[in-house]
Amino acid sequence: MKIVVISDTHIPKRARKFPLPLIREMETADLIIHAGDWQTLDVYQELSAYGNVTGVTGNVDSPELGRVLNSRELVLIEGFKIGVVHGHGRGKSTVNRAKSAFAGEKVDCIIFGHSHIPFHQEEDGLLLFNPGSATDKRRQEQFSFGLINIGSTIEARHIYYPDKV
Repeated sequence: MKIVVISDTHIPKRARKFPLPLIREMETADLIIHAGDWQTLDVYQELSAYGNVTGVTGNVDSPELGRVLNSRELVLIEGFKIGVVHGHGRGKSTVNRAKSAFAGEKVDCIIFGHSHIPFHQEEDGLLLFNPGSATDKRRQEQFSFGLINIGSTIEARHIYYPDKV
């Protein structure tokens, strides 16, 4: 199963459309996961044109999105439990806030966003993954999103590109 992972798209504030490298991957994805800060319901609807979409709200999302999405999701895919959360809040680092959101639950992977910083780390059998931002790289050298392939294992990687065209 091929999953495209995105976060912090901030459309239309930071971009008017999805970048071509992301579109190419979404066209062949089995699932798209968005870890928050979409900004508007229109972004959710546009992503849905590419296939199945799941996601969570972030700290700058519209009230309309809050009526459609939760702030935290637990998704079961091919026997793996994947937690999805934006990761915003007070205290702790973004990754630690994301881990805290699923404290006491057995998850195989936690997908989060908020920082716009790509992150990929395995910790005692737990995959922690932040795709970065496909449209708002902030202080990062390149824009990014993630690909997760699920078969007998979960394999994640980042896709980097220099501009959001």
